[in-house]
Amino acid sequence: MSTDEFFMAKALRLAEQAGAVGEVPVGALVVKDGEIIGEGYNQPISGCDPTAHAEIVAMRNAADNTNNYRLNDCDLYVSIEPCTMCVGAMIHGRIGRVIFGAAEPRAGALQSQLQLMEQSHYNHSFEWYGGVLEQQCGDLMSDFFRRKREKKN
Repeated sequence: MSTDEFFMAKALRLAEQAGAVGEVPVGALVVKDGEIIGEGYNQPISGCDPTAHAEIVAMRNAADNTNNYRLNDCDLYVSIEPCTMCVGAMIHGRIGRVIFGAAEPRAGALQSQLQLMEQSHYNHSFEWYGGVLEQQCGDLMSDFFRRKREKKN
């Protein structure tokens, strides 16, 4: 198992925690020098906070743990491709690298829709790539929404 797969597996476990409490199952970790310094999972419903996406929660946790709002040279692992809001927070937090599991075809802001990191006007950019444990990450989301649809019927 590669380092990226190791950390993505941990993000997947956080995503499962989100799904278990009825949140969209997304999990995220912030890693610096091989150590997890922040983690989170989706909490907008339970936290009554539209900004409480897994990535934001993980970055807030990392900033608290390091007593620094800048997360220079940190990697952020997230089970699903980040949205526009989260990419903006990653830029402002100075994340160094973003690794995601499955693409998010409707709202993904790195490859699926807006390709925000291809824009040249930002004062910071980061490396990114997706597809790490892609099948497991995608299946978790698909299963969650399938169960929600079945409950409606």
